[in-house]
Amino acid sequence: MAATQSNSEVMHIEDRDFKHVSKETVAKLIQLSHEAKKQTYCPYSKFRVGAALLTLDNSLLTGCNVENASYNLGMCAERNVIAKAVSEGHRGFKAIAIASDESDQFISPCGGCRQFMREFGSNWDVYLTKPDGSYMKMTVEELLPVSFGPEDLTKKKVSYIPNNN
Repeated sequence: MAATQSNSEVMHIEDRDFKHVSKETVAKLIQLSHEAKKQTYCPYSKFRVGAALLTLDNSLLTGCNVENASYNLGMCAERNVIAKAVSEGHRGFKAIAIASDESDQFISPCGGCRQFMREFGSNWDVYLTKPDGSYMKMTVEELLPVSFGPEDLTKKKVSYIPNNN
């Protein structure tokens, strides 16, 4: 299994040393993400995606993409598994593995999924995989640099905004 290390050294106050993920857990995440893609509902694109998520308490959850005839109502695997985790009470994550049938390149989350992951922090691991089990490790921060997150809503704003009417 090939692995590429992350170059990001960005640390945030809320980040702690609990984020380390063992090689065995990474292998299990990748395996589960590939198994999850077998459950996809993708009759339109035929593009199967599975995801496996590791929560802060080491729970493992899986999700897959679910398409809809009204294309914009489909749900990506990454958002699906995060929503599933939130519905079960989880709010923090250590890692996510994403799998597809693409063999030429590592699967990468769409922009919407990157922003959805960012809602739950920027310093957690994202494993982009290929069907052969090889992967590239990145962080949410690396996938979505200079991002907008919940903490931006509490930053100081201008006190007067003129009415342009």
